[in-house]
Amino acid sequence: MPPTEKKTAPLEFEMPLANLAAQIEALETQLAENPELAKDIAQLSEQYNQLRRTLYTNLRAIDHLAIARHPQRPYTRDYFGHWDPNWVELHGDRRGADDPAMVAGLIAMDQFNCVAVGTQKGRALRDKQQCNFGMPQPEGYRKALRVFQHAQKFNLPIITLIDTPGAYPGMTAEEHNQSEAIARNLRELAGLTVPVIAIVTGEGGSGGALAIGVANRILMLEHAVYSVISPEGCASILWRSADKVSQACQAMKMTAREILSLAVADEVISEPLGGAQHDPAVAAANAKAKIVAHLKDLTKMSPEQIRADRQNKFRKMGAFRESAT
Repeated sequence: MPPTEKKTAPLEFEMPLANLAAQIEALETQLAENPELAKDIAQLSEQYNQLRRTLYTNLRAIDHLAIARHPQRPYTRDYFGHWDPNWVELHGDRRGADDPAMVAGLIAMDQFNCVAVGTQKGRALRDKQQCNFGMPQPEGYRKALRVFQHAQKFNLPIITLIDTPGAYPGMTAEEHNQSEAIARNLRELAGLTVPVIAIVTGEGGSGGALAIGVANRILMLEHAVYSVISPEGCASILWRSADKVSQACQAMKMTAREILSLAVADEVISEPLGGAQHDPAVAAANAKAKIVAHLKDLTKMSPEQIRADRQNKFRKMGAFRESAT
């Protein structure tokens, strides 16, 4: 039988699996009147399980991107709710606005009381529009900054969740000084003396992701992606063609395992087979376990060691050795 996990909308590369599942369901509706179908159902179920294992162990970069963008994938509010049902949301940048695309709050992670910040894409169309499809405005980054400063004042660890195609590139964002808001976050995060752990849960896009991603530890969910530009943007610049998105995904080395091999990410967090959208509770539990483990290590350091650890991490990025020949 097909697995009984949360039913999700199939992606393009998952259609063979969805078609097989539909055949099994159709036979199951006739099983009461035709008991002899049980053998056929068992055979198809075995094929389903084999295809499922094969499909998700041979994913291309563009397939990981599709999973990272899946509309039913858990978002920041989902993770916060799984981690601490009693988490307290913090609103506003104290300068005049509250950006729904950036969620912030106080959250308990086992023995650790933390400040948590993350981007939010929204589910229904109205929610997506309200959250600007997960692209924060300058007010969102200033809200995050205010919360980071709150964490510094009260010596609270910081957890950030990254799932954004990038900061909003529109006229209003430029008028409100988007670049300054992001640059200031980078500077302030680099100088904090409290532990900072960032998790890329879906898309980690450009400076909009980095603005809450200057952390002591950068973790990535198994099917998350992290890049300086979207694959569509890369394809339009390098090849001037939307047909080259798959090639761009491959060239950019944006998947979690590739980012880990580049020493940008520190750890890859496993997801349920097929992606976090199939079992958000398990995905949240896996992420929480890793966060708590890293917090235990980081809290053993002195404040100055924590800051030096973060700064050294970013100074080492991009290091390479030239061949002697």
